[in-house]
Amino acid sequence: SEHLQQTGIASGSQDKVSVSDSGPAMAEPQVAMTPVVTSKLSVKAAEFYPSGYNQNFNQNFADSSFEERYDGYLNLAEYVQDFLNHLTEQPACFEMEIEQFAEVLNGWVTADEALQELVELVYQQATSVPNFSYMGARLCNYLSHHLTTNPLNGNFRQLLLQRCQAEYENRDEATKGDETTRKQFHAFVLFLAELYLNLEIKGPKGQVMRAEILQEGLRELLNALFANPVDSNLICAVKLLKLTGSVLEDAWKEKGKNDMEEVIQRIENVVLDANCSRDVKHMLLKLVELRSSNWGRVYGTSSHTEATPENDPNYFMNEPTFYTSDGVPFTAADPDYQEKYQELLEREDLFPDYEENGTDLSGPGDPYFDYIDEEMDPEIEEAYEKFCLESEHKRKQ
Repeated sequence: SEHLQQTGIASGSQDKVSVSDSGPAMAEPQVAMTPVVTSKLSVKAAEFYPSGYNQNFNQNFADSSFEERYDGYLNLAEYVQDFLNHLTEQPACFEMEIEQFAEVLNGWVTADEALQELVELVYQQATSVPNFSYMGARLCNYLSHHLTTNPLNGNFRQLLLQRCQAEYENRDEATKGDETTRKQFHAFVLFLAELYLNLEIKGPKGQVMRAEILQEGLRELLNALFANPVDSNLICAVKLLKLTGSVLEDAWKEKGKNDMEEVIQRIENVVLDANCSRDVKHMLLKLVELRSSNWGRVYGTSSHTEATPENDPNYFMNEPTFYTSDGVPFTAADPDYQEKYQELLEREDLFPDYEENGTDLSGPGDPYFDYIDEEMDPEIEEAYEKFCLESEHKRKQ
């Protein structure tokens, strides 16, 4: 009220602002002040979440410290499942929280039953949740090296491989099963592929190795998939080879085996004989093409001074492409390169006052081009000047 009196507005007229009369014919206008609306919508309201998103998902992880989260769980399964869901939603937290997770497990998993339960929870998450196979394989690798519990029936890695073995032995029936059965089996195949790439085992001399048993297992899984060449099985085989093909071929070559050639031959037979869809056949042919390019791997070439067609497979690929007067492209790999290139140089001599990008080097005073500039439409002239400036800028760069 005191503030309103100081500004000349009566305390009883807070909703109005009076304007002095400017004449007898002018009515006194009244301007209503819009009240400020304060939203009661919480920042955690459902309107701010995508449809299908669980607002209470991993709330224990978001609102408390690690120790508080651990104390709030009643059993191992609840704690592990919540952490797995947390990793699924926020995979970037793996590096920050995996160490504490393993520490808690070392204090909790003290019996065979608890370790078996842990293995089953991780396996189910990795084979049932889309896109978790890679994170699951990383998690399995970490736990296999950092879980200190050693129950009588085996450590974490041994129990994990035993769980995979049970699914592996059912491969022939799974590839012939219904759609649901095949889908579950394909998830297992891709998880096993990620395990092969991420599970580290120490060799006899302390070197880091991949599990050889998984290498042989993937070979047999490919055989099972190709033995029943329906579309879903073939798509799974393509995904498996895109993921592990280069690593498998290198490993087989080190042993003097030619297994990848056999796999590629089998793919070609499927393309010729199988009654799969045209799209799947196209995927298989693209896979054969990928393998023919060494799985897309590009190695560093020799330095510029030492590169030759003999020691650099990309030598000619790095050369520029030129065009003859007829518009025919040619490179340094062309047998008539010298002759065609000389012709190109002579053709460029017809325009000695212009650089390769069209910049005028002759300076002012050319009557022909001055005449053209005078006759240009203003809009075209502006666009032309802009083009020249951009060309000059690119040339300086």
